Amino acid sequence: MTTPSASRTPPLAARGEGKSAVPGTAGYGETVEALVRQYESLAFDDVHRDLLPLLPAAPARALDVGAGTGRDAAALAARGHAVTAVEPTPELRREAQRLHAAAAIRWLDDALPGLAAVHALGERFDIVLLSAVWMHLDADERRTAMDSVAGLLAPGGVMSLSLRHGPVPAGRRMFDVSAAETRGLAEARGLRTLQDSTAAALLNGPEVWWSRLVFAAPRAPG
Repeated sequence: MTTPSASRTPPLAARGEGKSAVPGTAGYGETVEALVRQYESLAFDDVHRDLLPLLPAAPARALDVGAGTGRDAAALAARGHAVTAVEPTPELRREAQRLHAAAAIRWLDDALPGLAAVHALGERFDIVLLSAVWMHLDADERRTAMDSVAGLLAPGGVMSLSLRHGPVPAGRRMFDVSAAETRGLAEARGLRTLQDSTAAALLNGPEVWWSRLVFAAPRAPG
């Protein structure tokens, strides 16, 4: 189902700024135990079921930005992909490395919008996953971030992005970002929209819902 998000309202909240070196991570380090229970209770195949048919065949180079507890990074590694996971919240990153110590994941302390440490690797990726992170960026940050992420995609690579809509949890910094705006940013940078759908939240009740988008970079000539 293709249902563009109709939400075009201003920021819902910008609470907790100044408590974290990365504003978008506000509220995460303080609640890491609850987040581990929440995130690890969901399976990658359930959260990303619409993405699965669009994933490149293994082995591919995958980048998980805002990897959280490492659930998705570990699932991609288990499928045979070479995974780089980015998580700027130290508490989450440490817990993710502990939980998924057996997974072949390269961990980086880096953050949107610039992803300077990732760019310093000099690599391109066939899969870029931005699960539940984009709505933490303000409008200027989103424009910078799309430039940054688009520049990391290998020819023909896919980028999966999800946007949370609904009440903002206390202490979090989130903005109400529309799927239409996100498509526009991606397409202006030469990416093609493969999927634009909506889905009810698997957790948090009926007042929360998600936009799920998948984009593809142009393939190499020939």
